[in-house]
Amino acid sequence: MKKSFLSILGPGLLFAGAAIGVSHLVQATKAGAEYGFGLVWALLIVHLFKYPFFKFGPKYAASTGESLLDGYLKLGKGYLMMYFFVNIVTMFTIQAAVTIVTASLATQLFGFSNNLVLWSTIILVALLIILIVGKYQLLDKLMKYIIVSLTISTLIAVFIAIYNNSASFSFVPFIPKEVAEISFLIAFLGWMPAPLDISIWHSLWSVEKNKSTTDKITVKKSVLDFNIGYIGTMILGLFFIILGALVMFNSNTELASSGSGFAIQLINLYTENLGDNFKLIIAIAAFTTMISTTITTLDASPRAMAKTTSLLFNNNSTLNYWFWLLFLTFGTFIILFFFLSNMILLVKIATIFSFLTAPIFALLNYKLITSKHTPKENHPNIFIKTLSYLGIIFLISFSGWYIFSIF
Repeated sequence: MKKSFLSILGPGLLFAGAAIGVSHLVQATKAGAEYGFGLVWALLIVHLFKYPFFKFGPKYAASTGESLLDGYLKLGKGYLMMYFFVNIVTMFTIQAAVTIVTASLATQLFGFSNNLVLWSTIILVALLIILIVGKYQLLDKLMKYIIVSLTISTLIAVFIAIYNNSASFSFVPFIPKEVAEISFLIAFLGWMPAPLDISIWHSLWSVEKNKSTTDKITVKKSVLDFNIGYIGTMILGLFFIILGALVMFNSNTELASSGSGFAIQLINLYTENLGDNFKLIIAIAAFTTMISTTITTLDASPRAMAKTTSLLFNNNSTLNYWFWLLFLTFGTFIILFFFLSNMILLVKIATIFSFLTAPIFALLNYKLITSKHTPKENHPNIFIKTLSYLGIIFLISFSGWYIFSIF
């Protein structure tokens, strides 16, 4: 029974690995550093309102045996073209951004060089070899160990921070009023736990998981796997808020604006407050956080692009997973070597696309799961439907708020 339960876990943990990255290490920790426990409400509400749309990915895959991308094509070829355009604009920047943060943490953990481009190259080549040699099966197994290491090291770091803290904290919700505060909240809500198009990745991993196992994964097992990954993602987000609040809140330190700079700052502040003996623990927690994101994004974007181009161009075998994997790696290298100074602008462009397309993906996922393309018995119940309506209103309002704030 135990072996059977562990064997179904996979896509949900890959989802967690993709989601637990910059949003947690940087955004959640900054939330704690800037506002103590004042934004815990935002963490909880965004997980609630995004829940149905992430869940529909693996549920549709388990119900039909196909990915959300197959479903989008059934709803209209234009939706698939939109996804292709959004992904081709953002995938290189997102990969470069998460890789550079991972590289900055590697300099703290391993220390033989401070060259971020060198470390980024080492990390990308190592992960590329893992994906080429081990394919999905190795990624599936590897992610179990990464998530366990991440959870244990983060939990130890939280317990140490709580044990060494004597200050009192307010749990009164913080409502931002200033422009800078509102901008931060918008970014926090947009990236927590992840952009909505990761639901597409999750559906692709679910289909791949079904291919690699002799027992068909039922809808019930698929949803259980998702719930474990999703709840774990939320709990780890809370852990990082706690770390930021206990270690960095009221530290009178000006927080770094870049993700890589802030990640190093977190480790240094943690070491200053708790001593050199604990540096390794927080460094491992931070590094495993980012390595999980780096490898899952490196796998997922090519997987999504291969499926998209296959559907759009009638199973063109040239534009397969391996083509897109090498293409993404090559494009990421170009950004790291030649456009690193423009990273902030590139990330902003990727962020705008992710935020503005969130309501579209929410509507598509809901439309698909309630359509004739999904078996009637797997349509959402009245509670999930109501939560979906509220979530769509939330995401549309959020996108409007975001557009208003930047213009």
